[in-house]
Amino acid sequence: MLEKFRTKFPFPPEKWDAYVKCFKRIDVPARTILLREGDISRKAYLIEKGCLRVWFINKGEETTFQFFFENNTVSSIESFKKSIPSLFSIETVEPCTLWWIDKTDLDWILAEVSENADIRDKILDAVFERTLHYMQHFLSFVRDTPQERYLNLVAQRPHIIQRVPQHYIASYLGISRVHLSRIKQKLARQKL
Repeated sequence: MLEKFRTKFPFPPEKWDAYVKCFKRIDVPARTILLREGDISRKAYLIEKGCLRVWFINKGEETTFQFFFENNTVSSIESFKKSIPSLFSIETVEPCTLWWIDKTDLDWILAEVSENADIRDKILDAVFERTLHYMQHFLSFVRDTPQERYLNLVAQRPHIIQRVPQHYIASYLGISRVHLSRIKQKLARQKL
């Protein structure tokens, strides 16, 4: 698993073994909270197998705003970097196999590789990719109807529809489970 990570972030070969020792592999059951909203993030995760969701409490209800799958890295970046309370929770949706690294170890690795422009650019690309996803998701709430958001999800990220329970998808789309069911029924009737 970490070899895939190595190809994504080409660390110096002479340092690789020391960096790998900083990661711990764990198996986690579904519905395990890895980080609670309001806690300070001290770990970053790399997903070998499974699905995680990121959510927060909005007016007493859980609002899901991102899903992560195999080969994704997950953390509350702002909390992890600045040691401030996380704005959201991270929870497993499926049973997961994860690799985690402590903040102290990751800070040490980043300090060592910070002069390597190629690695620095790859890390920035990963952060900007996540930020772009947040922006696209936010803008879809401004410009798209719930049905359009659902159709975009089906077209652009069908694996979410296949692997994630409907109540999480409804939350992600900003609608109720009943509304999602109506949208799906309407689309099914239109295909007939």
